[in-house]
Amino acid sequence: MNLKSLTLAASLAAIASMAGADGHSGKLKVGMITTLSGGGAGLGIDVRDGFMLAVKQSGNDKIEVVIEDDQRKPDIAVQLADKMIQSEKVDVLTGIIWSNLAMAVVPSATAQGKFYLSPNAGPSALAGKGCHPNYFNVAWQNDNLHEAAGAYANSAGFKNSFILAPNYPAGQDALTGYKRQYNGALAGEIFTKLGQKDYAAEIAQIRASGADSVFFFLPGGMGISFLKQYGDSGVDIPVVGPAFSFDQGILQAVGAAALGVKNTSQWNKDIDNATNAAFVETFQAEYGRLPSLYASQGFDTANLLLSAMGKADVGDADAFRAALKAAEFDSTRGDFKFGSNHHPIQNIYVREVIQEGDVFTNKIIGTALENHGDVYAAECKM
Repeated sequence: MNLKSLTLAASLAAIASMAGADGHSGKLKVGMITTLSGGGAGLGIDVRDGFMLAVKQSGNDKIEVVIEDDQRKPDIAVQLADKMIQSEKVDVLTGIIWSNLAMAVVPSATAQGKFYLSPNAGPSALAGKGCHPNYFNVAWQNDNLHEAAGAYANSAGFKNSFILAPNYPAGQDALTGYKRQYNGALAGEIFTKLGQKDYAAEIAQIRASGADSVFFFLPGGMGISFLKQYGDSGVDIPVVGPAFSFDQGILQAVGAAALGVKNTSQWNKDIDNATNAAFVETFQAEYGRLPSLYASQGFDTANLLLSAMGKADVGDADAFRAALKAAEFDSTRGDFKFGSNHHPIQNIYVREVIQEGDVFTNKIIGTALENHGDVYAAECKM
């Protein structure tokens, strides 16, 4: 099956029944643009699989999902969005992983009257002055998990952190978020190249810096490369990071080098509620692997959308927007609500990397921030 052009619906019968549908009269067409090849593909695959699991479980025969691979390239993402809006006539867009791609797509899509539900990227520019009534983020605002890491660093007694992240919107938000909560000094601050795989120079700087801790945000393959090289370097300085660098898929590639590392997340497989327990079980049964936070975000995004479909027709934009804002669905995180800028207000937890049998995974060991929103909401005027 070609993941670059994949059309799915809740069932084959549903696809047949929607031939010629205009997206209204209770029917809805979703355009999912996500990363399915190259670096970071695992993140997009998890978002896609979580989203489609929720669609399948709903049995809703009035939703159609068109899925395309953005190849982690902004120009490709823009082309796909234009195609989906102009040719596919989608009602809702979703799926983008990377903040630079979100910045290239979301403002144009919402300006054309389309709804965008983000299952991942939450750049500060879209949470504050660039907010829009048709834009909803179901995951977090970019700074949030990094803010939680800064709060954890304070509680752990770290006084001199070395911090690094890739030089793109999410990386910039990451270091801003960490510094917002962290009370100590900085032994060093580096922006790396997006997609970088060799971190010898950065690790040498960490070694010489006098740091008592390292905070890093390096999602996908970048995190795998850094953690492996850091583990082999002999540098014995504790590391802290957001869940993106200690995701379920990343941990299997890194292995024992990640054991004991603390990281922050709004989700984990051991959050104790019935929806999450069922999600973890059914995702593993469907796909043969444990879900990641990306999969949980895709699952929650689909269920938010399905809940809105149950209350309003997407053809009535005001009613559909209100139904999304109400967020009346069972989230894997438990209680779920949006702030005034359509970003979540939620708990962010501290996790520790552990080993269960042959599987490396995370367990929650505490809460870093409770009912946490974002500082940019005050700049959002809508």
